[in-house]
Amino acid sequence: MDYRRGLVIYDLAGAARRTGTSPATVKRHVKVLRELGALVWLVHGSKRNIALPGEPYMATATIYGAVIPAVFDEAMGHRLAGSGYEGRVCGVTEAGRERAVEQVTARSEARRNGRRRTERQRPSGRRGARVRPVDNVVVNNSRSQAREPHSLGRYHRAPAVQVDGGCKDTSRERATCSTDRRPSFKISYNPDGSRRTAGQTQRGIGITQQVRPRVTWTQRASLRELEVALRPFTDAGWDWPTITTELHSWHLTWRPARPAAFIRARLAQQATAEHQTAVAELAEGWDEQAASGPLAASSPDLVRSVLDGLAEGLATYSARQAELGLDDLSDQSAAADMAAFLNSGTGAPA
Repeated sequence: MDYRRGLVIYDLAGAARRTGTSPATVKRHVKVLRELGALVWLVHGSKRNIALPGEPYMATATIYGAVIPAVFDEAMGHRLAGSGYEGRVCGVTEAGRERAVEQVTARSEARRNGRRRTERQRPSGRRGARVRPVDNVVVNNSRSQAREPHSLGRYHRAPAVQVDGGCKDTSRERATCSTDRRPSFKISYNPDGSRRTAGQTQRGIGITQQVRPRVTWTQRASLRELEVALRPFTDAGWDWPTITTELHSWHLTWRPARPAAFIRARLAQQATAEHQTAVAELAEGWDEQAASGPLAASSPDLVRSVLDGLAEGLATYSARQAELGLDDLSDQSAAADMAAFLNSGTGAPA
């Protein structure tokens, strides 16, 4: 410690070595001094290397400032100049002066009474003999210095075991059964409920080995957990280029901390959205097969009505263009072609 400036370098290893205690004890005492207000934190240390090239490693030291709590100065009657760590004692208050006078008077009285007591206890036959205190060697247990202090808190004492009910003796069936632990392994199943074979798992791992190096944000996951997350793709028969393209189509600009869990959550969201869409289409009466089939096969009356309206509209448009002098550039008439189509067997109702 630099007593002139009041600076303390927090040398944990050196303090523990000089005091003969452990680093945990030094940390605990420094914590108490900081809570008391006797140490303030001036410079936060770090492990960043500040040594010049070629010199050994040297980190930034933590520096504390030694201070006196304001409560102590107020109780002692000190007058301060400045505040905080920069505060210095510049005098005493009236209460401090009175306290100092009382302390000097008490010390003088105690010194005078001690001299009188010594003269009374001095033997008359041997004048000038000095009275020595009784020899009381301080007990020093050096082995306990490096030990840690007890942790704060209560001791967890378990209550005595009490057996209520049950059987007194072990049954013959229980005594003859094997006590060996069964192997704990997880059995995987396919979506259809069948047991997953080793060949399927090996094929999935082979595909995953090709996908993981090509998709950067999946490389935090292990090969096994990534294979389990990609099973919806591999079970559907996708190869590694298709799976890689699908993962790249998600356009992730960040890296998930748990890629396998993210893939499972993303696939679950897609499945939920597809299910909701199917439920909505079913409620609206949408038929995918009827919509993808020929339009005239499902509703011929509607087809005929639409085509008749289209033919009438084309005829009206052609007549208006003829009135304006804007005839078609070609000799063919769209209205005549539509009428011919309607009169043919293709446009006639079934």
